[in-house]
Amino acid sequence: MPSQLSHNAIIDRLVSDVSGLTFGPPVVHVYNPLVYARNGYDQYAGRFGTGSKEVLFVGMNPGPWGMTQTGVPFGEIEAVTQWMGIDARISIPETTHPKRPVEGLHCRRREISGKRLWGWARQRFGPPDVFFSRFFVANYCPLMFVESGGRNRTPDKLPAAERKPLFEACNRAIRGLANSLKPSFVVGIGNFSANRIRLALNGEPITTGRITHPSPANPKANKGWEVLIEAELEELGIRL
Repeated sequence: MPSQLSHNAIIDRLVSDVSGLTFGPPVVHVYNPLVYARNGYDQYAGRFGTGSKEVLFVGMNPGPWGMTQTGVPFGEIEAVTQWMGIDARISIPETTHPKRPVEGLHCRRREISGKRLWGWARQRFGPPDVFFSRFFVANYCPLMFVESGGRNRTPDKLPAAERKPLFEACNRAIRGLANSLKPSFVVGIGNFSANRIRLALNGEPITTGRITHPSPANPKANKGWEVLIEAELEELGIRL
């Protein structure tokens, strides 16, 4: 592992690393909530991202109605404001797509993936401090990519020449978070994240694994996602 950096320094480095990257068509807008919604992320990480964790969960990248609005990974509005108690002032990116506005904590849309993830955490563990005493949730990639028609373009669909420097920066950040939080397990939420963290942490004395992504686009997630992922966590050796 490299020398340990603070959580804030890791995020600063990640923001710096991706700020100069460019992305071509069909991507026309790139949102980085670690810049315009940094206040939200800082409140989240400052309250819940310190000390050692047993498990680091890693998602893919910001969703349009989650982290893009709040700065919090999988940041469904109600979970962020009412359960976590975050009250952040969110700015607006320099350019936005009309189908992907940023309304901050006033956004009325709900991210289903975040509703499922944080709803499970709340139901299973109760107060957020109980959940976050063992777990932390991050995203692999900090950027959301929007095509001209308003469709999200996931990082795995970017051209190889664009993915390479982006993934190098994301790998460095994940290694930094693992070094800072010292988890025994780093668990990808979905196949993409699981594959990326396995490569990023190759050779490190950390168990990596995967749980099913809670997206409603994933048929497996629409039939008892909570029961499914609890079984998957148990298989990894994570006792609930």
